[in-house]
Amino acid sequence: MKNNLINDLSPYLQQHKDNPVNWQVWNKETLSLAKLKKKPILLSVGYASCHWCHVMAHESFEDKETADLMNKLFVNIKVDREERPDLDFIFQSAYQLFNQSGGGWPLTMFLDENGSPFMGGTYFPKTPQHGLPSFKEVLEKVGQAYSDQKDQIIKQSSIIKKSLELKKSSVLNQDLEQILENILNNLDQVKGGYKGSPKFPIFNVYDTLLYFFNKTKNNKYLQPVELILNQLCSQGIYDHVEGGISRYTVDENWLIPHFEKMLYDNAQFILLLSKYTKIKKNDYFNSKISQTINFINKNFTTKINGILGSAYDADSEGEEGKYYVFSYNELKDIKNISNYFEIESKGNWEGKIILKEINVPPVEVLEELKKLRKNKIKPFFDTKNQLDLNAIWVSALVSAHKVLPEKGYLNLAESLFNKLEEFFLKGELFHSNSKKMVFIEDYAYTINMLLDLYDQTLKPTYLIKAKNICSIAIKYFYINEKSIFQKNKLSDNDLFHQPLDITDHTVPNGNSIMLLNFSRLGMKKEAKELSDSLNGYLNVYKTLMTSCLKSIDYFDRTASGKNVQTMVVVFKTKHK
Repeated sequence: MKNNLINDLSPYLQQHKDNPVNWQVWNKETLSLAKLKKKPILLSVGYASCHWCHVMAHESFEDKETADLMNKLFVNIKVDREERPDLDFIFQSAYQLFNQSGGGWPLTMFLDENGSPFMGGTYFPKTPQHGLPSFKEVLEKVGQAYSDQKDQIIKQSSIIKKSLELKKSSVLNQDLEQILENILNNLDQVKGGYKGSPKFPIFNVYDTLLYFFNKTKNNKYLQPVELILNQLCSQGIYDHVEGGISRYTVDENWLIPHFEKMLYDNAQFILLLSKYTKIKKNDYFNSKISQTINFINKNFTTKINGILGSAYDADSEGEEGKYYVFSYNELKDIKNISNYFEIESKGNWEGKIILKEINVPPVEVLEELKKLRKNKIKPFFDTKNQLDLNAIWVSALVSAHKVLPEKGYLNLAESLFNKLEEFFLKGELFHSNSKKMVFIEDYAYTINMLLDLYDQTLKPTYLIKAKNICSIAIKYFYINEKSIFQKNKLSDNDLFHQPLDITDHTVPNGNSIMLLNFSRLGMKKEAKELSDSLNGYLNVYKTLMTSCLKSIDYFDRTASGKNVQTMVVVFKTKHK
């Protein structure tokens, strides 16, 4: 065997093509090889801009001694989680089952020769530290355990599958606002976000709160949104020089970011800002909308097709955050800079300065900061185009147009849609690099994008496409006996378990978005069936399904006639 990543298009897999590890891609041939050799599988899942993925790669996957041990004991498979979200979802779920804690990346899972997991972890260090064993120790112990207990490990696969099955209750018509109240109780009322650290801007929570504010006009739903937006716009998580936010902060004050910039975060950031400013005008937030949209369009647009790539790395020149932070000496001569940012000679992070805004800086100060940036090497950019994330960005541009109509964001949205249509929507939809791979989120967010475009332009072609794609989504993904959408195509599942995903992750869940789509399209029967199904899961998983609170309530209001006319009614009216 040899390392077989060289021809794969994933930027993440390309980062590992020269490893001494004999990496394979996830496919039926590799899984058959593990069976033939009767060897367990080491599955490593990550993505191109993941800092700790890079750390583990440098420490272990580039180390010949470690690689030799991996090659001896396992069939080693490397997966880009952004290209296989179904696989990532299933094995993150298995990790959580084994460890009773949240997972993350890099995800390091050990599977039996049939592709069923039996043990897992995330990052393992090269040498023992912080209570973690060294990676080589883990490899040796797992390899020995599989050799000694293979039959028992393989037999437990059925138990694991059973444990991963979604639980459901027949209880319907729950008090959705009571579940939302439980979420509110866990929010940090002083610093925003959930209590403690690290701090993630979990946008589906705040989008749902805004929805219920619009419904009830109760300020308890609006105040947490205002707080989180003020924090995101002023603290270190925001890039005050160029725009855009980082993925999360390691501290509870939103100051010290994990510096990677993701398209999915920034798209949802724009959606939340624009939805908030539609309710309550805010020039400060509007300026962040403009700066961030300019940053994304300038820096995320790929040259080949004009579609947006996925993410910027946290690291540059081998250092986390080097591109984004400044030394005191770099900043001290910028006129009046301390009037606008907290500037201290000792710095605020490892002797360096992460910019924290105290007053809105003038253009002259920002230009000086940009000049300093130009002398630095930009982090690695993952150019991978993803249909679902680009569709969310189009929806974000449409939303921004509603509050800043003079900026031309609707034209930008339609222009990007045209490029997506040419690249992704001719024939069968697909997710990213492989035309064979597509997921319910690709369909859900494409339909949502088309409905958003129709809503603003009233061009019937958008509505017709949305309806057609919705029919295909039902055909490819909907499990009739369970009244739920599978994450991958029903005909293409190559995993040990059906990936049925009803919880929110980095973006709102595909089933939740499909319920909104059904309601907006006037598909009452389909919406009722999916709403009842999600209600059954909601009784068990509650706050893990936050976006479903909005989707279920929206359906209920539509079904009872409390929402405006559905788009299908509008369409029929226009074409009598």
